[in-house]
Amino acid sequence: MAERISRSTLVSALIVATSLALVFLGFQAITGAGGASADAAPRTAGEPATAAHAMRGHVMAVPVPSGDDPDGDGYIPANPPVTGVQPSTDIPPHRYFHEFQANCSVTHTGSVDPIVYPGQLNKSHNHTFMGNDTTDENSTTASLSAGGTACKAPGDLSAYWIPTLYNGDQEVRPVGPQTIYYKAGVTDYTSVRPFPKGLRFVVGNPMQTADEFRNHPGKVEGWECGESYNNFEFPATCPSRPDVQLNLRMQAPSCWDGQHLDTPDHQAHMAYPRAQGANQNVCPPTHPVALPMIEFKMAWPVNGDMSQVSLASGTGHSFHYDFFNAWDEATLDAMVDHCIVGGLQCDARGYDESNPGEGAALDENYELP
Repeated sequence: MAERISRSTLVSALIVATSLALVFLGFQAITGAGGASADAAPRTAGEPATAAHAMRGHVMAVPVPSGDDPDGDGYIPANPPVTGVQPSTDIPPHRYFHEFQANCSVTHTGSVDPIVYPGQLNKSHNHTFMGNDTTDENSTTASLSAGGTACKAPGDLSAYWIPTLYNGDQEVRPVGPQTIYYKAGVTDYTSVRPFPKGLRFVVGNPMQTADEFRNHPGKVEGWECGESYNNFEFPATCPSRPDVQLNLRMQAPSCWDGQHLDTPDHQAHMAYPRAQGANQNVCPPTHPVALPMIEFKMAWPVNGDMSQVSLASGTGHSFHYDFFNAWDEATLDAMVDHCIVGGLQCDARGYDESNPGEGAALDENYELP
């Protein structure tokens, strides 16, 4: 009890000090882009929360008590933690693919963020939510697990969200099932294990600069439309054709510290793999547990004159996204084992049409057989 009181007091003092520093600096951004660096040590209790989702017109995010974090210190411990894991440097038989898709549609929008602003309305900019249809400011692991889903696989009750995109004052939502890849981010794809239930994190940062977005470790090709690629702001124009949409792909960190389901900045418990040797990606020692690498592949039905296109978080380089894992554990286990560890290129059923003899992880209803 004394340890918890001491930690809580220290966190409060540091939050006050951080807030005063922000006033003195004119509320300049204090965070960089992306997840924790591969060489960063996990944050320890007592460190202040960051302004990871702060923006003009929004208050700075600080940890508060919530359903999954009753003491409000920003740390949600894994139960049980994963210990004794060493980053794998093994090189298994080559497989060009080791992935599956989660195809999830938009359910609703709202100015809430249950990771950064739990229990709080209108503190966040507006978000577009996919997957779980109950996601709101009060969402917890238990509430999501009891909800419904707009993903093809009924077992995927996870919540996925992005800043809402606007064309002028008009909200533009991605139409139909969006592609969210689950891939191996490390060379030893056989070492990848499923996400722990309740894991959550933020990828990117709405306060990042254009250069930080351009150099983000999760960057793929920036904003795309038609034949225009590698844009780090919205293109000025896109071809006015029915087949042209605005697209963006962005990858998440896939190495976990094994100790926390969340941390105050919603990023320090995760890290990107680091290059080692010839084309080998390995988790860092501080984050030794290899999890699936999520890659959002979003498509918005907007083209033509793009001068009025913006995100609720700001310009194009403010793009970021959130993930809150609430998969049915047996379903996720089956998909990871069959598709990622098995070295296949699977659809949302866990079926690889190039390797039909391998079968599917799920049945025709996208459920466990």
